[in-house]
Amino acid sequence: MSLTHTFGLLTNPDNQWKAIRKDSESVSRLYTGHVLLLALIPAVAGFVGTTQVGWQIGDGQIIRLSTNSALSLSVLFYAAMLAGIFILGKFIDFFAATYDAGDQTPRGVAMAAYTATPMFLIGVIAVYPNIWVNMLAGLAAIAYAVYLLYEGLPILMKIPEDRGFMFATAVLTVGLVMFVGLLAISVVIWSVGIGPIYVN
Repeated sequence: MSLTHTFGLLTNPDNQWKAIRKDSESVSRLYTGHVLLLALIPAVAGFVGTTQVGWQIGDGQIIRLSTNSALSLSVLFYAAMLAGIFILGKFIDFFAATYDAGDQTPRGVAMAAYTATPMFLIGVIAVYPNIWVNMLAGLAAIAYAVYLLYEGLPILMKIPEDRGFMFATAVLTVGLVMFVGLLAISVVIWSVGIGPIYVN
């Protein structure tokens, strides 16, 4: 059922959010049927792109990562995505009481997971690690994910649209803070020797 929701969010998000609300999937079922699979797309694509295709800066040489380095970074990235969805979901559940959600059933992880769907899917573009192509595709995916957040949160949490807007803005802010935190953690990890190892 989760993958049906995945494609439904791309074609008819309003109806799909209502269907997700009716399903009330458990966190374990949501992860096994949706998150674990889709989060593999950017992780695997990034591994293939950085080890087999490589990237080029200007007219310089094509740069690739060593297999071990790319594998370590891909595994860490995959784990970060799984943890990030769960943590953001728990923040959403916490905020639900503040914004007087009409239904206190914990649905935060589902909200976070399905909102991230466009970013998971567009991750396939990492097979071709061109900075401009990846940046444009990433911006499009983020824009649609933000749309899904603002559109779906009032439906999933049963709150008025005006409060839903404020609720979604708070969630978006937390997501941005988490992203900055992830960047900081990445710098720390690189500094202890788990950073990228380049090959020509």
